[in-house]
Amino acid sequence: MNQALVQKIGVMVEPLIKEKGLELIDVEYVKEGAHWYLRLFIDKDGGVDMDDCTAVSHVVSEMLDEKNPIPQAYMLEVSSPGLERPLKKEEDFVRFQGNLVTVLTTSKFMGYEKFIGNLVGLINNEIVLEYNDERISIPRNLVKKAHLAIDF
Repeated sequence: MNQALVQKIGVMVEPLIKEKGLELIDVEYVKEGAHWYLRLFIDKDGGVDMDDCTAVSHVVSEMLDEKNPIPQAYMLEVSSPGLERPLKKEEDFVRFQGNLVTVLTTSKFMGYEKFIGNLVGLINNEIVLEYNDERISIPRNLVKKAHLAIDF
């Protein structure tokens, strides 16, 4: 995945999404089989619906056609982040304090690569969790992915 392109697209589309009263959660640009996909994940309080996704798809598609930042053909998909919403921005770690989260690390940390616990917050650039009856701090530079977890 071209991280610089993903960041550029995020900067380009975020104002359009905010104008619709929505939040840009994540951007993915991936090749699956023979096709490239640009995926935008959006959200708002109460969740998004098909009308939100369609409206964002139209305005973003027009802007991307005009500015043409992606060199090859791709498919644009706009959707909700789902129940396991990723946590990426500092605001996410404030907003979802107390929620159950999953943190995956890039390499073993404390002997593990996966942690599921209640989010305390983001403190000194470390994700702090209540994990197995103790508080642990995972350096953010070791985090591959952090997202809300579903408690069954």
